[in-house]
Amino acid sequence: MDRRQLADFLRTRRERITPADVGLPAGHRRRTPGLRREEVAQLAFISTEYYTRLEQARGPRPSREVLAGLTRALRLSDVERDHLHHLAGAPPGPPPGPSREVRPSILALLHRLPQAAAIVLSATYDVLAWNDLAAALMEDFSALPPRDRNLVRRAFLGRRLYGASDVDEFSASAVRNLRAAAGRYPDDPEVAGLIRELLDGSEEFARLWAAHDVCAAPTPCKTFRHPVVGPVSVNCDVLDITDRDQQVVIYTADPGTPSENALRLLSVVGTQRMDSPL
Repeated sequence: MDRRQLADFLRTRRERITPADVGLPAGHRRRTPGLRREEVAQLAFISTEYYTRLEQARGPRPSREVLAGLTRALRLSDVERDHLHHLAGAPPGPPPGPSREVRPSILALLHRLPQAAAIVLSATYDVLAWNDLAAALMEDFSALPPRDRNLVRRAFLGRRLYGASDVDEFSASAVRNLRAAAGRYPDDPEVAGLIRELLDGSEEFARLWAAHDVCAAPTPCKTFRHPVVGPVSVNCDVLDITDRDQQVVIYTADPGTPSENALRLLSVVGTQRMDSPL
């Protein structure tokens, strides 16, 4: 275990994260760049004293559970997670939870699709990335805290799913995929917490969850009822990013249709006139 290098690595990772990145209020008189030590400790489910000792190169060798908590709290990439484990003298095992890091090449791809709305979803339906047309068609995700960008929460916990025509089909498919994700990440507290929240808050989710189904056919097309341009019918294509357990979802309209014209209008309007509730 390299205590000095581990301490420096934790400090630099902590300082690069803003409170907004993890859904925390910025507050006043924040003197430290990034997160405070106590905030990282809270997010990692460890004591502030223990985390402080790690950053001061005085702590004992952290367990795999502590390393998993620090990986989540500091939003480490897969490469950074492995580096953290090596510094702590504990060779990395399988990822503890779904990856939330989107490859730069995928981010570039989204913005090279100006006539298509595209988003990147995690294994648990968190919207991780999006292009401008997706924000105009669905929602300005940048205005939401990360936990509110989850499509399964939106489908089951009382908020309309962007006026989509396939809410029932999406909901059933999402439960099956979430069941499979829970099997892949049995020790991830965020996955477990999401499932508990949905079971407690939605009888429909509880009913579908009890069926134990783990496969779902993709929806080939859907219609969004947009508050500004009206109904937009789109084809729905899904590209799997297997090494990250993520999906790129691409919405395109058939050429020469009113929906294609609507998407073109949205590409101009953007989110500036999205003042109607979604």
